[in-house]
Amino acid sequence: MQGEWAGELIGPDVWQTCRELIPPASVFAFLAEHRQALFPAAMFADMYPSANGRPSMPPQVLAAALVLQALYGVSDFEAVQELRCDLRWKAACGLGLYDTAFDPSLLTYFRRRLARSTDPNRIFTRVKQVVAATGALKGRQRRALDSTVLDDAVATQDTITQVIAAIRRVIREVPGADQVVDAYCTAHDYADSGKPRIAWNDEQARQALVDALVSDAIRLLAHLPEQPLGDKAASAVALLALIAYQDVEPAEDSDGTDGRWRIAQRTVHDRIVSTVDPQARHVHKNRTQRQDGYKAHLAVEPESGIYTDVALRPGTGAAHHEAAVAEELLAEEEEPIIVLGDAAYGTGQARQALQAAGHTLIIKPPPLRQTIPGGFTIDDFRIDTTISMVTCPAGHTVVLGQPQAAGTRVAQFKKRCIDCPLRSRCTTSKSGRNLNVHPHHDLLTAARGQAATDPAWQADYRRWRPPVERGVAWLVAQGNRRLRYLGVVKNDAWLHTRAAALNLRTLLHLGLTHTGGVWTLESTTA
Repeated sequence: MQGEWAGELIGPDVWQTCRELIPPASVFAFLAEHRQALFPAAMFADMYPSANGRPSMPPQVLAAALVLQALYGVSDFEAVQELRCDLRWKAACGLGLYDTAFDPSLLTYFRRRLARSTDPNRIFTRVKQVVAATGALKGRQRRALDSTVLDDAVATQDTITQVIAAIRRVIREVPGADQVVDAYCTAHDYADSGKPRIAWNDEQARQALVDALVSDAIRLLAHLPEQPLGDKAASAVALLALIAYQDVEPAEDSDGTDGRWRIAQRTVHDRIVSTVDPQARHVHKNRTQRQDGYKAHLAVEPESGIYTDVALRPGTGAAHHEAAVAEELLAEEEEPIIVLGDAAYGTGQARQALQAAGHTLIIKPPPLRQTIPGGFTIDDFRIDTTISMVTCPAGHTVVLGQPQAAGTRVAQFKKRCIDCPLRSRCTTSKSGRNLNVHPHHDLLTAARGQAATDPAWQADYRRWRPPVERGVAWLVAQGNRRLRYLGVVKNDAWLHTRAAALNLRTLLHLGLTHTGGVWTLESTTA
């Protein structure tokens, strides 16, 4: 049952008695004055479908607490302590001076209700409505895209720790698994919370332990009783199957059939880094920056710094790449806009999709790679995709082949390279140069030419692309580089709430007011 604000306070009204102590242009003062208008009761009606039961804490109070929590980067426990002891928090959430707030678990339950509702990100949606009502983005048709890596909330686990943790999880979740472990698994006492007792500086001892643990995992999976499994049990079994094989390979002198294993001499793609948060991944933002966690994707109006959309995704996988998420970030734009982005957003497929939507692109093209250092690139070849002909720098012309599975077309020069005087700058292949032509070759070539020769394009990119870094800096400030939750769903909800809080702060800097039921900006009405 949804609780309603009755106006009955425990102790004096903090906002009325201590108004002078709270900065007038702060988020605290704004929520104290306009909390009911920003978060009307009807906004949360679908989250409380039953009229029975004990009335809940008014959702406006909890929504205001979530905004402040996301803005200042505090835990549930710390947020409740602020509500009990900080006059600013009390005023913002409408509590009396002697109000001891509520149990921290209530914030967890409220987030869970939001997650299960028809609009899990309704706080972000509501602030976007206020942005639209003020006209803060009117006439501002630029959107800058960027991403940043957010650290996960768990410690990265090595192979041994992960296998043991995954086996323990199966024991907890799958009926009868403990009996299978007692009968078939001997590498470790899985009831012992400590680490296996081996000489950890002995490489052979570690390899032997890995071999024994993986063998235990395989025997456990093979001998589990056949039975219907619930979601938690099925997830535990699937996770163990992944963990058992992702970091190992057959032993050096094994043919792969005798069940002997060692730690693999490579890192598997899309590797699970922790059984506590199976969705966290190794993330390579660039060649030098390597973290474990997720990627936060942002669309920012560069002049005001307002986030027009955000999304949190796993750190690896083609479906979660910047170019793949770009179209989603701009999906709610009602009119064609100017899109700014670095080379990560410059793929041919992304360009085609964004241009088809009518947008103008100021996106840096991906750099060309040379087959030979100092040698020719694809732009040194004359490629005419309309007549399917390719001419190399030496003047040899060949037919461009038909599209292959991925849409790529190949021009084969072969014997024409044998006596070519430019061969040393073109290819090291004995059979001659094969030129792979991207399915969006014309789009990419045009983008490279524009970026290299168009002064207006270059000026726009230099002026409007860098401000998105300010949005990234705001997002991760105050310790918010490290996430507090597990999994994509919960962390994506946090990211949207964080962006909503930052947008609200930005609007206040622009002079946000609410008069006569209308949201306006003083800077636009003066």
